[in-house]
Amino acid sequence: MGINSEVKTKAVFLDRDGVVNQVVILEGKPFPPDNLKELVILPGVITGIKILKKNGFRVFIITNQPDVARGKTPISIVEEINSFLTSTLDIDEIFCCFHDSNDNCSCRKPKPGMILDAATKWNIDLHSSYMIGDRWRDIDCAKAAGVSSILLKYDYDEKVSIPDFEGTNFEDAINYILTK
Repeated sequence: MGINSEVKTKAVFLDRDGVVNQVVILEGKPFPPDNLKELVILPGVITGIKILKKNGFRVFIITNQPDVARGKTPISIVEEINSFLTSTLDIDEIFCCFHDSNDNCSCRKPKPGMILDAATKWNIDLHSSYMIGDRWRDIDCAKAAGVSSILLKYDYDEKVSIPDFEGTNFEDAINYILTK
């Protein structure tokens, strides 16, 4: 079966920083690692992704990386981290937005562009799919795309959106998905 087969498949979309890997908290807000040496994959992620794959899910990372547009992080650093994650985790693809909010692109979460692009490319049934995130942008993106939203609650100092399910770690999210 090729990527664009007639049968639609279900998927789990993962935010990167705070869901797949540890973030750096500064003044109550999460930030990505500055480089590959600082990257720490969170507990349960490797096993959880394997479980999702065994249960017929495609798995994607969708991530905003606005520090590239802001000139704070070279695109090569983001690509190096993403390449490492692709080679380490059993994910199908990483979709990355390098824009800032002022760019008004369709891919920057909370807009659903990255999920919709993945759905088209990989023939995803959005109504049977999930988004796991740690911020309001992830939850609003999931709602805009028509996928179920799962929030990993870390009590960041920012706006809050109400998800379909709230957990404290990746294992909570996987257990919720598998009971649906």
